[in-house]
Amino acid sequence: MISLPNSKINLGLRILSKREDGYHNLETVFYPIPLKDGLEIIASTNQEEVIFSQSGNTVEGLHENNLCVKAYRLIKKDRPSLPNCKIHLHKKIPEKAGLGGGSADASATLLLLNNKFNLKISRDQLLKYALQLGSDCPFFIINKPSHATGQGELLKPIDIDLSKYRMIIINPAIAIETRRAFSGITLSHNPKLLLEAALKKPIETWKHNVANDFEPFVFGEYPEIKDIKEKLYHLGALYASLSGSGSSVFGIFSSEIKIEFPTHYFYKWI
Repeated sequence: MISLPNSKINLGLRILSKREDGYHNLETVFYPIPLKDGLEIIASTNQEEVIFSQSGNTVEGLHENNLCVKAYRLIKKDRPSLPNCKIHLHKKIPEKAGLGGGSADASATLLLLNNKFNLKISRDQLLKYALQLGSDCPFFIINKPSHATGQGELLKPIDIDLSKYRMIIINPAIAIETRRAFSGITLSHNPKLLLEAALKKPIETWKHNVANDFEPFVFGEYPEIKDIKEKLYHLGALYASLSGSGSSVFGIFSSEIKIEFPTHYFYKWI
């Protein structure tokens, strides 16, 4: 059985406070986008519980530590009758790019195993498994525009539809570790508008009211990424922003335009 896990962008991202456990409370809106990986799972007669393989973009780290493998083992622990499996992942979503690719793959593994083997795991339980894999993994179980608080796991639907616009995703082949990005942020104080209220206003106003708190640190460390955002506005973007902790930047336009970036960049209109 095959799945096509999609990525996401963040429409605004506010870091509100640091928690006693060392993590941060935040506010953001996750918006799904059709930039996708490919995931295939088949039952295996091999003695190993799970055999993982990968193609496409290179994924760093041992296969044993891949989130797809961890997702399989989470379910296997509670349901020992789950068959041994082969998992193949074809990566198209850039890694460490603020697009949620790894989280999308992990949640897609949970959903695919549940459907393929008719495990009848409830959505609530799938959300609990997803949260054990990453704070933004529950979003990919729901996979609809969502206002997120807590660490990103407290989700509620939000009515945002960008389908009449064209969006470009640009990744400059810079990998940003989320933990390092968090170490450099400044907490949000006195925003001009609460995020939900800001996003209900015309998209032309978002530039002034919808911010990503990672941008000052990321742009200071990597001026090249700041230049991408500025170029998008120069070319007429209605709104442009860093996604997540970066390094991807997206621009929303009224229509597709001719645009060029260095050949080592990944960019795609959606």
